[in-house]
Amino acid sequence: LLKKENMKISSPAFENNSQIPPKYTCDGKNINPLFRWSEVPEGTKSFALIMDDPDVPRNLRPDGMFVHWVLWNISPETNLIDENSVPLGAIVGATTRGQNAYIGPCPPDREHRYFFKLYALDIKLNLSPNTIKSGLLEAMANHVLAEAELIGLYSRVK
Repeated sequence: LLKKENMKISSPAFENNSQIPPKYTCDGKNINPLFRWSEVPEGTKSFALIMDDPDVPRNLRPDGMFVHWVLWNISPETNLIDENSVPLGAIVGATTRGQNAYIGPCPPDREHRYFFKLYALDIKLNLSPNTIKSGLLEAMANHVLAEAELIGLYSRVK
């Protein structure tokens, strides 16, 4: 069993468990915030990042999950994702909407939680850009050296 290290992910745009600024949502520019990470374990060959929302109403998504962003093969030399960008060489997978792009928070009913999960992997993945979150998680199984999580909150301005 691989030891899960204490990797950290943060964003200057918002603290863990606090409000995501509207700029990064459907009410603003709908661009990704900047993310930084540290305490990367030795042997990391790539990173993957998943942004999802587990608070989607069941009538809209039977599984209660909306995937907003899926990235993998982020270079092991990288320790940040710039605002409104994808790291060079990284692959953007398919979201719940089938788009290969960042989809900002846009909750239809109330405040939702948005989980940004970063994974340090001991391999580089060979996946089609059409891959969705479940396919990425399957490919990552037994290859995760460390993971880190940042949670943002957002509620639509009424």
